[in-house]
Amino acid sequence: MNKFKTLLAGIFLLGLIQWTFSQDEKSLKHECLQTMHELNTALADLQIRNKEDVNYGAIQCPHCNILHTRAAEAVFPFAMEYQQTGDKNFLLASIDLGNWLIKQQYPGGEWQETPEDWTGTTTDQLLMMAMAYPVIAKSLSAKEKENWINSIRNAADYLTREMSPDFASINYCATTTATLMIANQVVPDEKYTSRARTLAHEVVAKMDEDYFLFGEGGRVFGIKYGVDLGYNMEMSLWGLSLYSRLAEDKLVENIVRKSLKIHLNFVYPDGSIDGSWGIRSNKWTTYGGATSDGCQIMFGLHAHENNAYGTAALKNLEYLRGMIKEGLVGYGPHYYHLYEKPPCIYPTFAKAKNLAMTLEYTTKDMVEPAKLPSDEIGKTNYFKTVQVVTKRTKNFMATISAYGYKDIEKGYKSKYMYRPTGGSICNLWVLDYGFLQASSQTQYQRWEPMHFPEAEGILPITPRIEHADSNGYFTNLYEFDGILSIESGGNNTIVSTRGELKNMKQQPCGISYIYSHEFSDDYLVKKVKVSYHGIRSDVSIVEPIIWHENMEFEMENDHSVLITSSDKKFRFEIIEGDAELLIGGIDKDKFWSPYPSLRAFPIILEVPYRGSELSNSVSYKLSIIN
Repeated sequence: MNKFKTLLAGIFLLGLIQWTFSQDEKSLKHECLQTMHELNTALADLQIRNKEDVNYGAIQCPHCNILHTRAAEAVFPFAMEYQQTGDKNFLLASIDLGNWLIKQQYPGGEWQETPEDWTGTTTDQLLMMAMAYPVIAKSLSAKEKENWINSIRNAADYLTREMSPDFASINYCATTTATLMIANQVVPDEKYTSRARTLAHEVVAKMDEDYFLFGEGGRVFGIKYGVDLGYNMEMSLWGLSLYSRLAEDKLVENIVRKSLKIHLNFVYPDGSIDGSWGIRSNKWTTYGGATSDGCQIMFGLHAHENNAYGTAALKNLEYLRGMIKEGLVGYGPHYYHLYEKPPCIYPTFAKAKNLAMTLEYTTKDMVEPAKLPSDEIGKTNYFKTVQVVTKRTKNFMATISAYGYKDIEKGYKSKYMYRPTGGSICNLWVLDYGFLQASSQTQYQRWEPMHFPEAEGILPITPRIEHADSNGYFTNLYEFDGILSIESGGNNTIVSTRGELKNMKQQPCGISYIYSHEFSDDYLVKKVKVSYHGIRSDVSIVEPIIWHENMEFEMENDHSVLITSSDKKFRFEIIEGDAELLIGGIDKDKFWSPYPSLRAFPIILEVPYRGSELSNSVSYKLSIIN
């Protein structure tokens, strides 16, 4: 498959021939094709080509050293590459991969997500098989055609029987609405379109007043709750949108259109996607999610409605390219600095799938540059249903979360209960620089061993207030009942959250807090007030700073730290209150995260209890100094 690597120049030439555009416009299809080719080439190089091998045609994951059945979703990206370039190597790669996947199918029509036994991902595999079939059908033998048709029909029958909100998280149901409509084009059956319509209406019924789709978390009386921004953007919304187009379902189309407008607010100016606060943010990568598809197909389906959608698709694609090395997509900006081993191929085939669908279904190719909502200086968004605020100033953009979702049944044993919340900044971005602060799991756990790398003993990179004593560890990050408020302070905006320091079991320790953030064009002031209504003890404020290459942290004096990078300088300084300022420490190398792949440098404020006060406050400032 090394021949694939010679095609890049040809694709550039093809782009020049097929697309002519002004200096201010870009072709979404051309850009998607370039990146899809890079990902496809890497995946094809991992394909088993020895015909004597029982797994001939499968794709071997270099990280996990197993054969993921979901990797066969590359069957459509390979087919699309053939359709766009005429390269028969990709035609053969698609056919062989599909033939292998058919052999893995169970008699009931489902596929297990190897090495685990979950079958909800059958919807993803069927969708790619059904999209690929019309492209490669003429090149299949009579027996292969029969096998493909039977496989597609059996999988569609399985989804028609099994897929529902009672069976799976909501993104699977949303995807299945599109999957069944596409399957119906290959193996027509009224029951597929009927089930797709029923599912679509069940899914959109789970939109809240802000048009966030809930149903990604735990169950209460059999009903799933919880919003995840990443899965909404990269899975559910495009599934519903594609369904509505194929089914001509205006009700669903109009609801999705309103939801898309809200979700656009979480595309940052550099194209990164802020999935930091959602209940499945344990897979957030900054460009999207590690196992979700991508946003280009969603924005592409609506590109004709608003130039900002095409702009968002292109900006995110450009941002994603910074995470790719030798054709494989890492888990975040620092992946290839933190790991020597190549990443699991899930992000690579998922993003290739998304780009292939964009090539097929985008409604407007030529994108005229437009401002995103995140480009609007001074803009404050308050999403009341999820208690999340985004704020843009001249030089900063931030997200603060007090999202209160709880997994009632599983509690602290739930993977949804370790996301950043409690009024912490989940994301702090600086113009012409990038991430200054971000967030990760409050306690890193490998909830899905297949997807979560080993990272024993690491500490969260989320800014936080914390206290530890003989009763355990308590932090604002476990406060799911925080009260968030917004006020104007002159030309600035102040976002505050009131709550209790709690442990993972939601038990308070007797210290309450107010965590405030005042945003200005060139600085951010944070203020923490702690009140001692039960125990009286010291409290720590931990403010990790994303530790990019060549950054230096220098104590200027006992209340100020100079932060120097190759691009900018910042100052972190205590401006009011009684606190000891510390940097680094013996645990400094533990401040990193697989998802998103980032490392951070800890700045810690030790707030002492002096023996008589009822409360204590400290204010500190993070400013841009050049």
